[in-house]
Amino acid sequence: MGVVPYKAKNIALTGFMAVGKSSVGRKLASKLKRPFVDLDQAIEEKEGMKVRDIFDRKGEAFFREREKEVLREVLDRDGQVIATGGGAVLDKQNLRLLKNRSLLICLTAPAPTLLRRSGSGEDRPLLRAHDRQRKVEEILQQRKELYAQAHICVDTDRLTIEEVVDTILKAIDQPQRPSRHPSRSGRGRVQDMSPSEKGRG
Repeated sequence: MGVVPYKAKNIALTGFMAVGKSSVGRKLASKLKRPFVDLDQAIEEKEGMKVRDIFDRKGEAFFREREKEVLREVLDRDGQVIATGGGAVLDKQNLRLLKNRSLLICLTAPAPTLLRRSGSGEDRPLLRAHDRQRKVEEILQQRKELYAQAHICVDTDRLTIEEVVDTILKAIDQPQRPSRHPSRSGRGRVQDMSPSEKGRG
């Protein structure tokens, strides 16, 4: 993985639902002393309802339009860490804008890990299927080439949140102190997401 200078650019995280974008994004923003923006939360604030409710009441097409709108607004500013929704890159204009206006980082993990992190999946509209693993694998395959266009890809499988953040910081050549007490017990791992990260597409 080569070193990528990021200067004042935004740092945007993409990747499949439950991969840990919001958890990693918050920690990364804290370390870099940058504002953190969760795109799905910004959409929820604008619509006055949760992402799952937008999907249920207004449909995915409506959600994607709102997502595109809010992403444009967010990317008008610089110097942020942004956690995008997993499907934001499905729109070619979104992907182009993310690549031009940010250092785009894709977080990855294999399907079984994503399923474990997603819990019951009840809050995730796109995972409402009889065979959830097959559904995850299908969506991953559909998005594979889009996620691969990120400037940096980080495999989060078996890594703690801190380790993922450290990997990103090394990739963007950001000086940092090594952690004195790295987690080995599983606490703070990417799969231990905050409640706000559930319900994403």
